[in-house]
Amino acid sequence: MTDDTPQITDSHCHLDFPDFANELDQVIDRAVTAGVTRMVTICTRLRQVPQVREIADTYDPVFFAAGTHPMSAAEEPMATVDELVALARHPKFVGIGETGLDYHYTAESASVQQDSLRIHIAAARETGLPLIIHARAADDDMARILAEEHRVGAYTCVMHCFSSSAELARAAIDLGFYLSMSGIAAFPKSQELREIFATAPVERILVETDAPYLAPPPHRGKRNEPAFTAHTARVGADVFGMDYTAFAAQTQANFDRLFWKAAAWQAAA
Repeated sequence: MTDDTPQITDSHCHLDFPDFANELDQVIDRAVTAGVTRMVTICTRLRQVPQVREIADTYDPVFFAAGTHPMSAAEEPMATVDELVALARHPKFVGIGETGLDYHYTAESASVQQDSLRIHIAAARETGLPLIIHARAADDDMARILAEEHRVGAYTCVMHCFSSSAELARAAIDLGFYLSMSGIAAFPKSQELREIFATAPVERILVETDAPYLAPPPHRGKRNEPAFTAHTARVGADVFGMDYTAFAAQTQANFDRLFWKAAAWQAAA
């Protein structure tokens, strides 16, 4: 990275996945060279927290979050609010999740997913950390539960890898939540999704890879990695009619506002 390389943050990746085994030094170096100065690696099964936490402890640019992925909710022990709150004591633990609803592959566990989601929301409310939501083929239930729980007590949230309907986008924005652009938003056939993003306030937009999945062009079909956040962010700049430097700076400010603990840790470092 040169001094004039715009800085951005990969707000959602999975650096503990075997796709990155024995290569994390190089992966993180490439990210930093591309201007990706922070990465949030997401633990999707709480029993894997030690491995994910170790990555964050080892690499200065890496922060972590943890939760039970909705597709695993029926096969993993149900998380507790106390368990999630305890994890949040770590100085580089910056978010609750990912959690959410996925009825595309795992509709049969919908009720378990909903119970798990509400537990994660309660932990987000108690800690003040942002909730990280995975939503697929469950728009109506997702909008309903997020709104119901927000009436119980406010919390913050990012709709990670957002690729749902305009209605769910509006419901999230109306609650004060954020939408995160992944490589999907850069796919040629995603014009409708780009139009949905364009209707959102740019102050509520984050960028991510969801690495190792969903690599944006020109790397589509290959393993994704945090350095590729820059490709998605350039598409995001086009969506909002901004130059890349300004859009990158805006998404940095957005990340700092939502992931306040990461911003505070970095400021104190």
